[in-house]
Amino acid sequence: MAAFSTSSSRPYHIIIFGASGFTGQFVVEEVARTASEGPKGSLKWAVAGRNRAKLEKVVEQAAGALSKPELKSEVDILVADVSDLDSLAVMCKQAVIVLSCVGPYRFFGDPVVKSCVENGAHCIDISGEPQFLESMQLNYHDQAAGNGVYIVGSCGFDSIPADMGVIYTRDQFKGTLTAVESFLTASAGPEGGCIHDGTWQSAIYGLADSNKLRSLRKKFGHKPLPVVGPKIKRRGTLFYSNELQQYAIPFMGTDPSVVKRTQRYLTEELNESPVQYGAYVGVGGISNIFKLVFAGLMFFFFVKFSFGRNLLIKFPEFFSFGFFSKAGPTRKQMEGSSFRFIFLGEGYTEGSDPSEGKPNGKIRTLVKGPEVGYVATPIAMVQAALTMLNESDSLPNTGGVYTPGATFAKTTLIDRLNKHGIHLFICLLEHREVLLLFKASLQCCCFPV
Repeated sequence: MAAFSTSSSRPYHIIIFGASGFTGQFVVEEVARTASEGPKGSLKWAVAGRNRAKLEKVVEQAAGALSKPELKSEVDILVADVSDLDSLAVMCKQAVIVLSCVGPYRFFGDPVVKSCVENGAHCIDISGEPQFLESMQLNYHDQAAGNGVYIVGSCGFDSIPADMGVIYTRDQFKGTLTAVESFLTASAGPEGGCIHDGTWQSAIYGLADSNKLRSLRKKFGHKPLPVVGPKIKRRGTLFYSNELQQYAIPFMGTDPSVVKRTQRYLTEELNESPVQYGAYVGVGGISNIFKLVFAGLMFFFFVKFSFGRNLLIKFPEFFSFGFFSKAGPTRKQMEGSSFRFIFLGEGYTEGSDPSEGKPNGKIRTLVKGPEVGYVATPIAMVQAALTMLNESDSLPNTGGVYTPGATFAKTTLIDRLNKHGIHLFICLLEHREVLLLFKASLQCCCFPV
C-alpha cells in the first residue's frame, strides 16, 4: 500500500494542486485553518499550479484572511502543469495526498489521477462530473489497487452530503433500510448569492456528452443491484413537495450516480443490503418555475451545438438568471448562504422480514451546513484528506478508485464534519428537531454536510 506518512523523499502530507483557482484558494485557507489536525498534531503541506506568482498571491491572501503571516514562509510552492507530465510526476512523488482542484475535470483531471496512480500519491477531488468519475474508475481502478493508491472523487458538496447521509441514515435505522429520498434547498442572505462559472461549464459539457456516459456505463458490465422491499417510486419532473413546502424537481447533479456506486460497493464487496435512492431539489414558487422553464429550454437547446455552447460559456449570468457568474460569489455572499438536506427513509424494523409485506418503519434525518461551493466543499474535501491521513486502517482493504461512501463508511469522517460547521439534526417524525453532536452512538437519525 502507498504510504500515509511523510518521508525525506515524500515530504508533504498534502499538496493542493490548482490552488490558485477559484475553489482552490478556499481549500488553501481550510488546510491552513485545520493544519493542527494532521498526524501527531501537525501537517506539512504545499500548494501547486502552473503560475508561481498566482500561487504566492493565494498564500499571501490566506495569511491575511486567517491572520497567519507565518504561512508566507512555511508553505512551499511547486510549479506543475497538466500539460507537462514530468512536472506532475515530480509533484506527485512528493505528496502523500494530492487535493485536485483543477476543473472542469473532464479536461484537466485525468493526467492528475494517472500521475498519482503511477507515482504512489493518493488523490482526492471535488468533481461533480459523472462521466469523469466513472471513467476514472474504469481506467484506473485495477492499477490503483495494485499500487495501493486510493483515488476518491466527489469529495465536496458533490457528493459527501448525499453519499454519507444515506449511509448514516441506514446505520441509524433499527432494521433494514430499503429506500431513501433526499430533498435539497439552498438559501442566500441579503447580499444574494451565485456560483462560479466553472461549475456551469462542467454542466454544459456534461449534458453535451450524455450519450458518451451511457456507453461508458455499459463497459462495466454491471448486473442490476438487487431491490429489497418495494421498488422506490420516482416522482415527476416537477411536483409540489410537502417536505419542502415548495416546488421541486429531480436533482440533476452527480449525487444519484455516486450513491448508486457506493451501494454497489457495499453490496458486492461487503455483502450489505443495498438502499434505493431518489434525489430532489427545491426550486421555490411559481415565479421561479417560469425562470427555470425558460432557462432550461434555452440551455437544452444551445448545449446541442458548438456555437450554442460557446454562447452559454460566454454569458453564464444571462442564461442562468445570475445563478452562475464569472466572478463568483463575494465573501459576504458566502457568509449569508447555507444549505439544508432532508433525508426520508423507510424500511423494515428489527424482526420484520423484508421479503414479506410493506415497509413498516420510517426515519427522517436533516443536514444543515454553510454555503455549498466554497465553504462546505473545502471543509468536506480537507476533512476527507485528514481522515485518510489519520485513519488509514479504516479505509477499504485495497487501494482503488472509490466513492466517498465506500472510502469513509467505517471512519469518523461524520464526526469531523460536524465539528467544522456542517451540523447534524435528529428529526422525529413529529417534525421536532433536536440539535445533536455527530456521534456514532446516536440512537436515531441524521447526518451533515
